[in-house]
Amino acid sequence: MIRLHDARHGFATLLTAVGVPPRGVMEILGHSQIAVTMNIYAHVVQDTQREGVSRLDRMLKRRRSDRG
Repeated sequence: MIRLHDARHGFATLLTAVGVPPRGVMEILGHSQIAVTMNIYAHVVQDTQREGVSRLDRMLKRRRSDRG
């Protein structure tokens, strides 16, 4: 059985994972302060940031090899 809280948490995690800014997630969830959202979902934001940096790194390496 999935509790409503679990579905809400999963929804917020997915929003964060696809790049919705924390402020947007905060507003959708109705949190009164960004700190609440960040305390709960900071790990997802960090994972998303790491993936973004990895993608940029791969893109830059490809461009460098295309020139060589």
